[in-house]
Amino acid sequence: MVGKKEKQGFKAMFKRMLASRLAAGIAAALAALLLLVIVGLGIRSVVLSESKSTKLGFENIGELATQTAYCTSVNVTEGSRELFGVTIPFTQSKYIYSYDIVIKAGFDFTEIEWEIKDTAITVRLPEAKILSSELKWDSFKLYHEDESIFKQIKMEENNEALKNLVQNAETDAVANGLLDNARSNAETILRSFFGNVYNLEEYEIRFINK
Repeated sequence: MVGKKEKQGFKAMFKRMLASRLAAGIAAALAALLLLVIVGLGIRSVVLSESKSTKLGFENIGELATQTAYCTSVNVTEGSRELFGVTIPFTQSKYIYSYDIVIKAGFDFTEIEWEIKDTAITVRLPEAKILSSELKWDSFKLYHEDESIFKQIKMEENNEALKNLVQNAETDAVANGLLDNARSNAETILRSFFGNVYNLEEYEIRFINK
């Protein structure tokens, strides 16, 4: 016969074993749950990083010239002395000369916006603009020089003449399609960027004004 004390000792030992196994099971379950949480967080972070807007590379270009015009601009600078609105003889000074000017037009690529909906890529372009106009000083050619000792062309007058020379060259370049060609070339460049990421046989690109 098993004594009462032995039965109580057996029950106590059984409870301790049960509690120990229960604690081990709970610890294992918590560890598994924690592992799932960590894995879940890790997966979520990857998904979030991939869901950000795709960078195609042109966003960091900044201003880019997509068309260059080479112009030769001729200017006439002349002056004379007048008396009561009448030119005084032998006081006329006149210069006819030319300079080559390089005019670059393009876009600030950081201002370009685009979005994708289904299989359509819509690109919003700002207006093309002249980025720089460089006068080539070593291209100077003098065609006519006639300076009177009574009327010399001042430095201020010459600087103003050069400014007008550049402005006229810009006007002529725009009239001959400088900005239109800059837009067309920009679209070609952007198509190549999109083609590196998307299959252009499946996507249609539309360029619109911003």
